[in-house]
Amino acid sequence: MYSRALKLIRDYHRLSQTELADRLGLSKSYISELESGSKKASLEVLERYADKFAIPMSSLVLFAERMENSNIADRTRLFAADKVLKMLEWLRDTADGDIKKRK
Repeated sequence: MYSRALKLIRDYHRLSQTELADRLGLSKSYISELESGSKKASLEVLERYADKFAIPMSSLVLFAERMENSNIADRTRLFAADKVLKMLEWLRDTADGDIKKRK
């Protein structure tokens, strides 16, 4: 779920992976790996996102991946996080449609 959330943050700010990598002091390939889910974000990387985009770290932690033997609280948190991401993706997609219509 981190991968979706981190990509949405970049999309919201209308940054390319290269621009985001420059702002965060990371490589473009690492940003790509984070967004594809092939790499997990460290706490240091999440702190960079939080600092650069003024996002509370707790909001990013909401999207933590599912753990083995998750309890009802973890499953509820993941369900809510997935719904939040779906809503944000919908907002991004509808905003992109509005922008394309205006051009």
